[in-house]
Amino acid sequence: MSSQKQKAESSELLSISSIVDVPYNYNAGYYVSQYLRELKENKRILGVKCPKCQKVYVPPRVVCSQCFVQTKEFVPVSDTGTVMAFTVVSVPYTNPNTGEPKKLPFTCAYIKLDGSDSNIMHCLEEVDEKKIRAGMRVQAVFNEIRTGDHFTDIKHFKTIAKG
Repeated sequence: MSSQKQKAESSELLSISSIVDVPYNYNAGYYVSQYLRELKENKRILGVKCPKCQKVYVPPRVVCSQCFVQTKEFVPVSDTGTVMAFTVVSVPYTNPNTGEPKKLPFTCAYIKLDGSDSNIMHCLEEVDEKKIRAGMRVQAVFNEIRTGDHFTDIKHFKTIAKG
């Protein structure tokens, strides 16, 4: 065997497969804490308004993405909104919040809440893609027992009739 071939073989990287469980907690920060607290205690969705351009962001963020100024004014937004885009998921998926397999299929959507200038991503109750379309109206359904520690205090969004 040539020395060049031996060198290439000896520098080959090996891989070892294993499952690593790395549980952790992180600070949600002041803005998201306000948002989560309001979901839990009042079933109300909060955004934050930019003092310069007046855009409202949900979930709240510290700085306006357009003006780059600090946002400070919390404002309630509606629990109704419009589906902007969606996907029906039918591939196996582990729920990162519970570690359990997610029931299939499920629908994930970008939703622009009334009174907001940004989209949130959440699940829809409807899973039949023939019954879902961009532009359809939806409303938040809150969990009966809310923990205040995750966005899933909103169980899902359900379709509402045009009104």
